[in-house]
Amino acid sequence: MGVTGQAAVAADADSQARQIVSQLTLDEKVEQLHNGAPPIPRLNIPAYNWWTESLHGAFGPGATTNFPQPVGLAASFNDKLMQDVAASISTEVRAVYALGRGKPIVHRIGGALNTWSPNINIFRDPRWGRGQETYGEDPFLTGELGKAYVRGMQGPDATRPLVIASPKHFAVHSGPESTRHTVDVWVSAQDLEDTYLPAFRAAMVDAQAGSIMCAYNRINGEPACASQSLLVKTLRQDWQFNGYVVSDCDAIVDIHAHHKYAIDAPAAVAAGIKAGVDNECNGATLAHKPGLGEPYKEALKRGYIRSSEIDTALVRLFAARIRAGDLPGLAERPFPASEAINSAEHRSLALRSAIESLVLLKNDGALPLKASTRIAVVGPLADARRVMRGNYSSAGTGPTQTVYEGLRQQFPAAQVQLVPFSPTITDGDPVPREIFVAPDGSAGLRATYYKMQADSPKDLGKRRYAAQPVGSHAVTQLESKSQDFTEPGTLVRTVWNGAFIAPETGSYRLGIAGMKGNVRIAGKDVVLAKKPTHWAQPVALVQVDLKKGERYALQFETESGVSQPPGMIWKRVSRQPVPDLRAAAAKADVVVAVVGLTSDLEGEEMPVKIDGFSGGDRTKLDLPADQRAYLQEVAKLGKPVVVVNLSGSAIDLSWAQANAAAVLQAWYPGEGGGQAIAQVLAGAANPAGRLPVTFYKSADDLPPFDDYRMAGRTYRFFEKPVVYPFGHGLSYSSFRYEAPKVQVQDDGKTVNLVVRTAITNTSSRDGDEVAQLYVAPPRFEGAPRLALRGFQRLHLK
Repeated sequence: MGVTGQAAVAADADSQARQIVSQLTLDEKVEQLHNGAPPIPRLNIPAYNWWTESLHGAFGPGATTNFPQPVGLAASFNDKLMQDVAASISTEVRAVYALGRGKPIVHRIGGALNTWSPNINIFRDPRWGRGQETYGEDPFLTGELGKAYVRGMQGPDATRPLVIASPKHFAVHSGPESTRHTVDVWVSAQDLEDTYLPAFRAAMVDAQAGSIMCAYNRINGEPACASQSLLVKTLRQDWQFNGYVVSDCDAIVDIHAHHKYAIDAPAAVAAGIKAGVDNECNGATLAHKPGLGEPYKEALKRGYIRSSEIDTALVRLFAARIRAGDLPGLAERPFPASEAINSAEHRSLALRSAIESLVLLKNDGALPLKASTRIAVVGPLADARRVMRGNYSSAGTGPTQTVYEGLRQQFPAAQVQLVPFSPTITDGDPVPREIFVAPDGSAGLRATYYKMQADSPKDLGKRRYAAQPVGSHAVTQLESKSQDFTEPGTLVRTVWNGAFIAPETGSYRLGIAGMKGNVRIAGKDVVLAKKPTHWAQPVALVQVDLKKGERYALQFETESGVSQPPGMIWKRVSRQPVPDLRAAAAKADVVVAVVGLTSDLEGEEMPVKIDGFSGGDRTKLDLPADQRAYLQEVAKLGKPVVVVNLSGSAIDLSWAQANAAAVLQAWYPGEGGGQAIAQVLAGAANPAGRLPVTFYKSADDLPPFDDYRMAGRTYRFFEKPVVYPFGHGLSYSSFRYEAPKVQVQDDGKTVNLVVRTAITNTSSRDGDEVAQLYVAPPRFEGAPRLALRGFQRLHLK
């Protein structure tokens, strides 16, 4: 389709959107401005849920393909791979949408034809918990990968996007998580233009993303979601953006409640509308709270905004739904079948992307391991599954191997021995559904539903429920299907009964999320939780001893409105980890130590306050203390040690660099992670990932976390010694570069420099090489000492 054709499509969608808006009442209009847009039956307009995520996989109620965490995808230095991954996610987003089409979806996350992705903030400080969602610390790399994601997600025609991408969080946003609702970030014009804006410019101007999300914080005095400077001048005027702007969740509330920039809610929504925010994400939609449109009506009544300004926002929103195919008006496109979700093709791509994300940091010849190698797999994450998925992943994923399981598949199983770790802060994997047994002996559990009494208080924990259930289901896991017996929005209590069977004899830590309840062990009820946990709350774990093959009765319950999905987690642990380690190592040729963090420790704003972690962020760059002590014990065994680190951010790996035979940075590698790590350790795959972030020695070497000035940050401005530099990564192959040749191209308007070199694989093993081009700008205040300006991943024989 040519430019004229694209312009015609856009104009047609806008015209139809204006027709819809012209028929709406004021009450209907204001309810459409939130993420949970209710249906308008008289116009045949269905409900629409704008809250959809897909940073590294489609977000939905079931199992979707889980690709590596974005920082791991960035380590591939492969924009073509990124576009392929985004296109696959786009297909699954559309398939999830098709499955839920016509169903009431406004009170949950997922199921739309837009996505609040990618996160293209700059990972300027390794302590930021959400840095794992980004493409690293470099503006150019982030911009190139962000463009690839947007193009893969939206498809070849930005005016008819398959799924609308919303790059976030515009524009200067990277922690701390604990102050994101209140902080005022001050940045210089140089840092803004050189570091914080380039990736957004690339995504919005070059890749033509159809939406953008504004951030929580203030920037140079203005709340990001009320910023005339960023949203009006930069975005709408300078970049000529005509799509829709969505706020981060409750960022409009923050304008008055935390920033005190507006006097109350009507003034806050008016500030957002005036700046061009079209869609307000309000977390209250998930709690079924009514009346969210009232502040807009009051703002109109007070004269803060005009009705035409609300109409402008609504036209953008309805036009977006028309272009994406949620509403009729343009030529209809078929939606993928449900078989596209976690298809064999997508699982294969997840494995390939996991392999390409792995970064070999050190290798003293220990890798690849020989086929006959006897391996002791140790460490807290050796047999951990949940860690592979990272944060912002769907309710389920495809089959996911742990590192231990991957090694048992890659090597003869008898050669691979697992050594459980002691109880630690990284514990907690979902209990597999296969171990549940219902009261009648069938697989799964029995879920029973009780409706809230009409005269009951609605507050959680104070509700009264009917004594007789309204229905019951046989379920395969801890899931609720109460909607089969009640109207949408009905408040219910769900009770699960059944048992679980221990797969091995040993010591386990058990816990439940989003529920309260107990299990019966050795004739006694063991309470796992007295009340349900909510979103991001840590789950308490209880240590018990279990016997293989025995059934342990359970009863769990939850209520409507608990924000954390129900789930049971566990971890097999050792009561004598060091003696177990010594016994296993005595029979092994090599020790593979799997260490690191989890996205339950580092991530989005969360109530975590333990040594090294605070509110979702990190306070130190070290591994947890018990892991450091354990590695010291491993080193005493006299066997070669291969350290595999799982994390979404840079870790101080000084000890591993000095003492281990090999070090592999594996990030949170997604559903293919366990298999990918095993293949790289075995030499079945050749590593070629490169670090998209600097691995520093200590947080003490860095400026204060809340200082957004770039001086002393990232490889571009940091001048002290580091453990591993940005762009570092080894291979099992070797390569030779010829002297580069520089050619000047001047067309009278633009002068470009083209740099060419020839690269030869000088080894006997096929492998990938990542060519990287850096420039050293002239020295002036605020200029980086070095800057990436080109990269290409090549497969060379």
